Amino acid sequence: MEEKPNYAAGLDAGSLHTRFVMGVLEPSGLRLIGFGETESEGWVKGRIADQRAASESILRAVREAELKAQAIAESAVAGVGGPTVRGANSRAAIEVGRKREIEHRDVTRAIERASRVQLHEDRMMLQACLQDFVVDDHPGHRDPRGMIASRIEANMHLVTASVQEHECLVTAMNQAHLAAQETVYEGIAACYAAILPEERREGIALLDIGVHSSELSVYYGDSLQLASSIPICGDHFTKDIARGLCTTYEDAVRLKEEYGCAVLGLTADNSLIEVPSREERGAREAPRRLLNQILEARAEELFRLIRRELARVGMDQALMGGIVLCGGGARLNGMCDMAERVLNCQARNGLALGIRDWPEEIDDPVWTTAAGLMMYSAKLKSRQQAQQRAAGFLGRMLR
Repeated sequence: MEEKPNYAAGLDAGSLHTRFVMGVLEPSGLRLIGFGETESEGWVKGRIADQRAASESILRAVREAELKAQAIAESAVAGVGGPTVRGANSRAAIEVGRKREIEHRDVTRAIERASRVQLHEDRMMLQACLQDFVVDDHPGHRDPRGMIASRIEANMHLVTASVQEHECLVTAMNQAHLAAQETVYEGIAACYAAILPEERREGIALLDIGVHSSELSVYYGDSLQLASSIPICGDHFTKDIARGLCTTYEDAVRLKEEYGCAVLGLTADNSLIEVPSREERGAREAPRRLLNQILEARAEELFRLIRRELARVGMDQALMGGIVLCGGGARLNGMCDMAERVLNCQARNGLALGIRDWPEEIDDPVWTTAAGLMMYSAKLKSRQQAQQRAAGFLGRMLR
C-alpha cells in the first residue's frame, strides 16, 4: 500500500503581504511543491483589525500554493511577531536530595518549573527555549543526565505574546479552512531557514525587518539568548522619506526601492532623482544624496538600538557568526554595510537553506520566515511520523 504524502506548510501573515509555502517530506529531505503570495488586507500597524479580511488574504495565498502543488493544505505552522511579542530569561532550581545520578525526570521537573511563570491575563507562552543547566553551582551544561549531583537549575528564555492577537491569527486561519499546527515566533522561524546549526554555536544574530515590526533573535552555544521586538521597522524609513522629501507614502516607497541606500558613498550620491509632488504640481528634482542621508540616519539608529539589545545580554562583542538580515527591510541597498559598521561584525542577507526545488524567483529575504515556518512544520511532522512508526512496530510485537 502506497504511503500517503507527508506535507509541511508555513504561513507568514504580515501587514503588507501574506505568504504561504508547501513542501513534502521525502527520504532525501524537504522539497518545495507550492507557494503563494497576496497583498494583506485587514491589518493595521502589524495587528489584525478585520479578521474576515485577513482570513480572505490567507485563503488567497493558500489557494495559489495549492494550485501549484496540486495538493490540499490542511494545516500549517504560523508565524507570530509584532510589538507585543516579548522575551525574558527565567531560572528555576530543584533539589534532588542526596548526591545521585541525574535522571530524565529531574531534568523535566527543572524545565517545567523554569517555564512556569506568572503571566498577565492577556499574555500567553509562545515558546520556552532551554539555554543550559547549572549542576551543583557549575554552569554551562546542555544535558546533565547521568551526572552525579544534588541540585540542578534550568535556564530558559521564554517568548510570550498577546492572547488576543494570537487568537485573532488562529481564528483567521480556521476561517480560511486551515488548522494551526503550531504558532512560532517569527524571528526563531527565520533562523531555522537561514542559519546552520554550527553557526549558532559561534554566536549569531538574526534581524527580521518587516514593514510594521522588526524581530531580533540571538543565539550562542546552540541556545536562544534573546528574542526581542525592535521598535524600528521599514515603515519608519518610508515615512522619513515622505517627510524629508515632501512626497506621498506610496512615492516614498518607490524612491526607497529604486534609488535608496543606507550608506552614503555606495551609490552616485551627486546625481538627481525625480520626486513627485504631493499636490499635482508636476515632478521636481532632488539630490540623491538627500534621500540617502535620510536613510542612513534611520539605519544607523536601528543598528545602534540592536547594539544596545546585544549588550543587554552580553553579546555585543560575541557575534563570531555575525548578523543575518531578512524581511523586506533587508532589501535596502547598504543595510549589511551599515550593520557591519555599527556592530563591528560580518553581516549578510538571510536566504532559505536546505530546501530542495526552492526556485530563484522566491530566493529572497522576504520569503525566509515562510521557509523557516515550513521547516518547523516538517520537523514536527517527522517527529510525529517516527512516533507512529514506533507505536506500530510495538503493536506488531505485542500481537
